[in-house]
Amino acid sequence: MGTTDTTPAQTGEPTGVEPAERLLAILNDGAIAVLASIGYQTGLFEAMATLPPATSEQVADAAGLNERYVREWLGGVAAAHFVDYDAPAGTYQLRADHVPLLSGPGVDNLARQLLYITLMGEVTRKVVEKFRTGGGLAYADYPDFVQIQAGDSGAVHDASLIDVILPLSGCVDRLKAGIDVADMGCGAGHAVNLMARAFPASRFTGYDFSAESIAAGRAEAAAWGLDNAHFQERDASTLDLAGTLDLVTAFDMVHDQAHPAAVLRNIHTSLRPGGTFLMVDINASSNLEDNIDLPWGSFLYTVSAVHCMSVSLGQGGDGLGTVWGVQLAESMLHDAGFGPVARTVLDEDPINAYFVAVK
Repeated sequence: MGTTDTTPAQTGEPTGVEPAERLLAILNDGAIAVLASIGYQTGLFEAMATLPPATSEQVADAAGLNERYVREWLGGVAAAHFVDYDAPAGTYQLRADHVPLLSGPGVDNLARQLLYITLMGEVTRKVVEKFRTGGGLAYADYPDFVQIQAGDSGAVHDASLIDVILPLSGCVDRLKAGIDVADMGCGAGHAVNLMARAFPASRFTGYDFSAESIAAGRAEAAAWGLDNAHFQERDASTLDLAGTLDLVTAFDMVHDQAHPAAVLRNIHTSLRPGGTFLMVDINASSNLEDNIDLPWGSFLYTVSAVHCMSVSLGQGGDGLGTVWGVQLAESMLHDAGFGPVARTVLDEDPINAYFVAVK
């Protein structure tokens, strides 16, 4: 019998790492992800970012938390080498090179991303059942999803939306002069409000079928005193906005939809001649073999199975999935009626691709 040369890419196994060793590392890293999520949710990282070496009592006091739980958490993050532990003094200090990665409002705070890991853990039992029965879950099955997603996307939008992302559309001068804009699947509406504040002559409407999201967007608009930002609780696939818009944005929402092709057709129909669609979605290939070595490939497929694909199937939808890929995205944009599509990847947001299509 002949032998077959099996490469690491074919097996998915990193070169030089034994399977048992890798699985033990995954077990430990999975636990660290939970610790990091707790550190973000409790404010422990924020408290430690400004503290000198401190005892568990001092850390707990600074964060307003129970010392016994804090002490056990500190043991875990010290073992993860996030925190330096001085045994003789009994003090802990968040490592300086970890401070920007675990605290603060910016895009570098990766602890925020780890909230998705604990959220997936909460719904895994329900998803396992869907593996047996088919169908999918509802958005209501995901506790605090609106807040987690808003925090994640909000950091990117605060840093880049006005000065980096919107210029990709080629519409900045028109936005300054005054045009009609819609954000489909607007979530908590932060992007809508940022745009409305930056371009007071234009009119912005956010659409989402989540009442919780729409309420959040309206509350922020009111707090900011915006009279050009509006929100409607609507399904993007059923909107009748033919020829009323100059710019449509969609930030990481198309792949979640029950019927994404219908949403894209609706967006094309909603635009006036010469109108622009700016779509942000996952920067991955439509071919699995091209994603094997993608650094966050396993994360994307997991998020898809546990959330994005599932919520689409839960609505009786197509279950497109998170990793539909840039090739299929461009093909579906063409099928919806758009012509040439420009695609850009930003250094500050490598997980996403930015598509610009003109009617």
